[in-house]
Amino acid sequence: MVDWSLAAATGAFLVRGGPSVPRTEARLAVSELRELTVDAEAHVRELTGLGEGLPLLPGEVVDRPGWVRSAAVGLEALTGKALNTLPANPLAPVLAGGAGVQTGVVLAFLASRVLGQYDPFGGDGGRLLLVAPNVVTAQHAMQVPGRDFRLWVCLHECTHRLQFTAVDWLRDYFADEVERLVGGLAEEQDGVADLFGRLPEAIREAKRAKADGGVAALTRLLRSPQQREVFDRLLALSTLLEGHADYVMDAVGPEVVPAVEMIRERFTARRSGGGLLDRLLRTLLGIDAKIRQYAQGSAFTKHVVGRVGMSGFNAVWTSPNTLPTRAEIADPESWVRRVHG
Repeated sequence: MVDWSLAAATGAFLVRGGPSVPRTEARLAVSELRELTVDAEAHVRELTGLGEGLPLLPGEVVDRPGWVRSAAVGLEALTGKALNTLPANPLAPVLAGGAGVQTGVVLAFLASRVLGQYDPFGGDGGRLLLVAPNVVTAQHAMQVPGRDFRLWVCLHECTHRLQFTAVDWLRDYFADEVERLVGGLAEEQDGVADLFGRLPEAIREAKRAKADGGVAALTRLLRSPQQREVFDRLLALSTLLEGHADYVMDAVGPEVVPAVEMIRERFTARRSGGGLLDRLLRTLLGIDAKIRQYAQGSAFTKHVVGRVGMSGFNAVWTSPNTLPTRAEIADPESWVRRVHG
């Protein structure tokens, strides 16, 4: 379905270069990002109680083409098993090439915006990546202290790393759910072709949607109840993961990141900004919906921690059965009642 090598090459070719900064500043940003991941994860462990006994490892600092290539490898690992179950098609190489180019264009757009990422499917045991030119660009645009901002970004990504390394079943659960979602299309006659045929109208409806960022419109792309159930579980999980990380990066407090309140205020404003073309592309790619996920997941985490403490919140990591549903994300008290009685 996708030529991932072509996607990586296309994205790396198209992505814009980073900002022009003095060599000393660039070296400082790279070295601090690599080193601060160790400090950041120690702070995250202290706050969350996750990851005791795991090694404290530095992250990897990459440029934009490096992120594109890594993202393509991770996506191939995540989707490869499910996509290999699709029926044979004599036009497969042509279709895969076209999909690879399109995916590369999307990756090039995202590569100039992603600050960091933990990819549980990259490398042998996952990769924590920090995109140095984007971190420097954002820090300059917001005019916030460099070290504070770099540590703040590391706190978020290290939280993601702990989610997948400290919760031993989470990686396989996520991969299995993605396989069910993608593989379900193969079980329907012309499922993939039909999906793409209905995509333009769904995108137009998503652009008109306000309350949920178009999630409902995209959900209706999935015809079978089973696919919608899997999609709901994946959406609830990603909302939890992103919101938990957003909560943690602020909750460590000004003792660790002195400028945390200033950074959060300016970063939130930056997330919602951008020109007309940028906002359109963000809508088409679901980025606006993802921004809402941060807020919803963070509100869920804050409410639960306030009610039952961090150890009570950590019950979400017990098993797939204790993960919140989409409805519980919106009504965290219902999750507290279900799990804690």
